[in-house]
Amino acid sequence: MARNEASPKVLKIVDDIAALNLLETASLVSALKTRLNIQDVVVAAPQAAAAPAGGAAAAAAPAEEKKAEQTSFKVTLTKVDAASKAKVIKEIKGMLPGANLVEAKKFVESAPKVIKEGATKEEADKIKATLEAVGASVALE
Repeated sequence: MARNEASPKVLKIVDDIAALNLLETASLVSALKTRLNIQDVVVAAPQAAAAPAGGAAAAAAPAEEKKAEQTSFKVTLTKVDAASKAKVIKEIKGMLPGANLVEAKKFVESAPKVIKEGATKEEADKIKATLEAVGASVALE
């Protein structure tokens, strides 16, 4: 359905969601999952239709190649050392667009949290190095 065909109520909801910052959006997603009882789903890559019996090893090799060619990463803050929490909060505040100090503190305290999805390899490595330098643990997926 095109935007012009949506009801005014739906358009208002879309506009309200578009105005949310990263932390508010994450909170909205979490609340919707809880309220609507939606479980996280892992989507498996499609498999070749009828692979020959000996092709199992051959099918595993391309999967490994695809993993090595990963170009999009999810950067997750997994753990924060209590002694360096203030430094991590300061770095997170700079990484989250529009986040204030309180939002950055809540974000760090609720680890593990996704910092960025769809990051390039260079961008993900830079974020990881920056946060690990100030005492945080970061995972790239």
